Amino acid sequence: MKILFASAEVDPFSKVGGLADVAAALPPRLLELGHDVRVVTPCHKSAMQAFKDARHRRGVTVPLPGRDRHVEIATAEGVGGVPVDLLLDDHYFGREAVYGEADDLLRYQFFCRTIIQMITKEDWVPDILHVNDWHTAPLAFALRNLAWGNPVLRGMASILTIHNLRYRGPDELNDYLSQAIYYSDRITTVSPTYAQEILTTEGGEGLDSLLRLRSDALVGILNGLNYDVYNPRTDPHIPVQFDLSCLEERRGNREALLHELDLPAGDGPVCSMVTRLTEQKGVEIVLQALPEMLAARAQLVVLGTGDQWLEEELARLQMAHPDSVRLLAKFDEALARRIYAGSDIFLMPSRYEPCGLGQLIAMRYGAVPLGRRTGGIGDTIIDADEHPETGTGFLFDQFSAFALAGAVDRAVRAFRQPDHWLKLQQNGMARDYSWRASATQYIDVYIQALRARGIVPLE
Repeated sequence: MKILFASAEVDPFSKVGGLADVAAALPPRLLELGHDVRVVTPCHKSAMQAFKDARHRRGVTVPLPGRDRHVEIATAEGVGGVPVDLLLDDHYFGREAVYGEADDLLRYQFFCRTIIQMITKEDWVPDILHVNDWHTAPLAFALRNLAWGNPVLRGMASILTIHNLRYRGPDELNDYLSQAIYYSDRITTVSPTYAQEILTTEGGEGLDSLLRLRSDALVGILNGLNYDVYNPRTDPHIPVQFDLSCLEERRGNREALLHELDLPAGDGPVCSMVTRLTEQKGVEIVLQALPEMLAARAQLVVLGTGDQWLEEELARLQMAHPDSVRLLAKFDEALARRIYAGSDIFLMPSRYEPCGLGQLIAMRYGAVPLGRRTGGIGDTIIDADEHPETGTGFLFDQFSAFALAGAVDRAVRAFRQPDHWLKLQQNGMARDYSWRASATQYIDVYIQALRARGIVPLE
């Protein structure tokens, strides 16, 4: 099959969140499975050098009310050799910000218009148009609305992946995502549990009735982790490289992290968060549970930026407890790796979490995850007390500081039993959350989408 993956951000050309990781990691796995896959994304400022270095350059004219615009297209090489088409317009793109501009709605609508022109004017025509979140959602409606008059578009099916239902664009009166939910041939979310949660009033963000209407076309496919990128055996960002066969060497990373952050070595666990400081991520209940954590002689390391009041409160707690709390209010990928490799307990107390990659990275790097049983967190962490032989971490249910503190207490007690703790680390590192299985599931969904349109897929 020919698959065009449309995304607002793609690592390493642009990255704000997890969408960039998915857009960089899933297409190479599809390519490995024998499919012809390409990625299309705007050329943001961070991708300008790759655009200039690209050999394959061409242009396309995009008709707009009042005037036409000329868009330059450059094909760069993405992760795993996947072709990535960078679309550059001197007005809408080439900017520093991927999101958050006053004209975001117009920018991404224009991006979608350009993709339609590119598909209809070039020789390479996809069988599957895979759109992601609201930025590319208009393409699902465009296929249905334009296909009756265009034989090229009639031979395509659309897939919508909802990465986070809460983020639906800057204008509540122009909800592109709702259009795509209705018109896409198949809909996926990023974990099986999240697919069920968005069908409920509590988790559906006001779209639960529409999603229930399309529930027969909805499936949750767990996001994977790029094991080539996140590999403690080869990671250049961590002081001591290790793997499952020499897990004892991981201790060097713990010692190095404490030294780097000027924290004293104690007999309690190092708890960490690498996260956006927002209400979704449950940072406030960590603050509320901090007295219990400190009483257990745990230390807390938080890397991330976000809501000002959370940053200020964490900074205040750092001043009050200089030997136990560290806030690193920045985005630093290398430091994040060192935290994953050096901390003992990785906290994910999210209010909701469609999938979450933090717990997957933590297990890959030998940190034991502790999270709330929601979305992908509950799909990937196996509670150590519920499943003593196969446990990989700790789960709690209620979104409260009390429930979090209870889970932390269980984790600290396990930490003080070295053999038990080692078993948890080994179980987590041995789990396979790579993209291989997920990519195969996506192929099945693509085939279902083509058949739903009456198209016989070339499997």
